[in-house]
Amino acid sequence: MQLVIDDNAGFCFGVVRAIGTAEAELQGAGSLYCLGDIVHNAAEVARLRERGLKVIEHDGIERVASEKGVRVLIRAHGEPPSTYREAERLGVKLIDATCPIVLALQQRIKHGYEDMCSRSPKGQVVIFGKPGHAEVVGLCGQTEGDAVVVSSAEDLDGIDFNRPMRIYSQTTKSREEYARLIENVKQRCTEAGHGDEEDFMVAYDTVCSRVANRAARLEEFARSVDVVLFVSGRGSSNGHYLFELCKRVQPRTVLLYGPEDVKGKMSELALEGEIEKVGITGATSTPRWLMEAVAAELK
Repeated sequence: MQLVIDDNAGFCFGVVRAIGTAEAELQGAGSLYCLGDIVHNAAEVARLRERGLKVIEHDGIERVASEKGVRVLIRAHGEPPSTYREAERLGVKLIDATCPIVLALQQRIKHGYEDMCSRSPKGQVVIFGKPGHAEVVGLCGQTEGDAVVVSSAEDLDGIDFNRPMRIYSQTTKSREEYARLIENVKQRCTEAGHGDEEDFMVAYDTVCSRVANRAARLEEFARSVDVVLFVSGRGSSNGHYLFELCKRVQPRTVLLYGPEDVKGKMSELALEGEIEKVGITGATSTPRWLMEAVAAELK
């Protein structure tokens, strides 16, 4: 049996940067708080916890504010302006590891929202993303919570098609799904009588190019093997998307959370037919060392 690990899999630039920032801070002081899991992968979170990274939620900032020299890391997903205001009020030092791509999108949405507020009638900001996702929360914060979040065509009734709009996407969403959503919005604007109005509906391409390119490369990788072991965290939005994409191309694709899942999954796959080549890949939130651990277990 031949085994190959996908060279294009693993952490995206933003996650690498955030983890590198955390490790540097921990090396200097040995303790650091992080607002939420630094990455949607339990194994990587556990590794950093052993090095001193402590995860807190937003209501925990006030609790730790009294600690001398307390520092709180903002992960790659970013945060809404309210988090920065709260930290300043409490005198808590923030270590900002927001992904530069996410940060740039936050600024675009902020300026888009200001533009929509200046219109008559007042316009709206629409964000294609997963409701409650950390990145989406930060993006919505740029509009003081006034954005309309849609995750599929079924959510379009939440948009007022008689008001101008600016549309943006969460950086880790599918570019194909986003394109389909935009076409649906255009159709609804036409039905409302605004299809020919210049500047009424403007959609921006804000999907991360790393994620978009990853999809095409993953399809090629999945076609080159007999079986795909897809390693991801349970809460990874990007992982769910890429796993489903991979499974469409290679039906013999299974989801694993770590090496402990290998034996059971491979036993199931072996019943479906001969296996000559196994590919191991993962989400942009999956550490390389975890994929290597899966490979070692399989060997």
